[in-house]
Amino acid sequence: MNDLSRQATRLDAIGGRYDKWLLGAAVALASLGVVMVASSSIELTSSPFYYLNRHLVFLGIGIGLAYWAMRTEFKTIEKYNQLLLLGCFVLLIVVFVPGIGSSVNGARRWVNLGVSKFQTVEAVKVLYIVWLASYLVRFRDEVNATWPAMLKPLGVAVALVGLLLLQPDFGSSTLLLGITAGMLVLGGVNMPRMSAPVVIGLPVFAFIAILEPYRMRRITSFLDPWADQLGSGYQLSNALMAVGRGEWFGVGLGASVQKLNYLPESHTDFIFSVIAEELGFFGVCLVIGLYALLVARAFWLGMKCVEMKRHFSGYIAFGIALWISMQTFVSIGVNLGILPTKGLTLPLISSGGSSVLMTCVAMGLLLRVSYELDRATQVSRIRSEAVAAEPVVDEPLPREAAGAVADALQSAARGGRGTSRMQPRVEPTFGRIA
Repeated sequence: MNDLSRQATRLDAIGGRYDKWLLGAAVALASLGVVMVASSSIELTSSPFYYLNRHLVFLGIGIGLAYWAMRTEFKTIEKYNQLLLLGCFVLLIVVFVPGIGSSVNGARRWVNLGVSKFQTVEAVKVLYIVWLASYLVRFRDEVNATWPAMLKPLGVAVALVGLLLLQPDFGSSTLLLGITAGMLVLGGVNMPRMSAPVVIGLPVFAFIAILEPYRMRRITSFLDPWADQLGSGYQLSNALMAVGRGEWFGVGLGASVQKLNYLPESHTDFIFSVIAEELGFFGVCLVIGLYALLVARAFWLGMKCVEMKRHFSGYIAFGIALWISMQTFVSIGVNLGILPTKGLTLPLISSGGSSVLMTCVAMGLLLRVSYELDRATQVSRIRSEAVAAEPVVDEPLPREAAGAVADALQSAARGGRGTSRMQPRVEPTFGRIA
């Protein structure tokens, strides 16, 4: 008993380590964001450091929230999964409440907190990913085998998208649907069954996209921004000129011309164009490389968690990786003129209070995934060593245990028929990443 007590105490005292590659990529992107927000916004107001100071305040608060997420046990978070889903709907509805919701350029996406405005969909992204991860854990086999279990999260996503389209926010709607589809696929959903909602939903979503005149103008201007360079194509044409001026090594930090009130939203949605102009092709490759490292590491953590049967942590990592990768792809694609304007910021780099805060929370959750994975790996190794060190005593099995073993062997010989109606699950794998 003393040996068992000492071993239990030893296991409880084990602490994990945070993934250094993930932390390094996040810190590098956030640091680059501070530099580029300062460079791209210095001429926008009479106070040259207004947007920089604001960005630093939100980044400081975001780091505090990330630290809180890093120190919170996932088993504590998982207990409140239904409240997280309720919070998603409350946050998207509260923007329509007079006196609380705030409208900017005809869109009702913000709540007024007094000192600042908060875009609620940024918090919804985090809450929804955590809820969907818990759902996939609770209904893992059913999602793979039955229609209702697969359609329930899709129905929730459609309901959230409906509220987003009322604001309207088409970019976040597309992102939320993409995250849902990706997490369902990685969660083991039956692929032929999953194709039916996709085939039906894509034409409907395309019709919604072209239903509003302003969305049609974005599409037509994206196809040929030079046709109406001073009108609907003004923002994209200036973004492309900024990218073209950068050439290989850029015009130099702080030397951008397009940020001088030529390129709208140069410190938020179109900050990547300023990076391309000032740091050139080399800087663009650096930014894309850092995002690739961040996303690849998140997927790697998710895969390792699934291999160790820590599915809740793994699905959270998958969800955040999907979110960051898709939002980054869309933001960069808009700046390079390969996608229509969507109004999505560049994670960890663009100025924007709501986005900065919730992306920091997401990074904190990813670091918590790495911490708990490392701790579980150490515990598993210690237990394996303890079992290997124990002497093997060859004792006859009790009659009841022997009968149970015999029944199990007979069942295995029959191929396990009759034990379950669920289809065998196929867990996600991405190859072996060192």
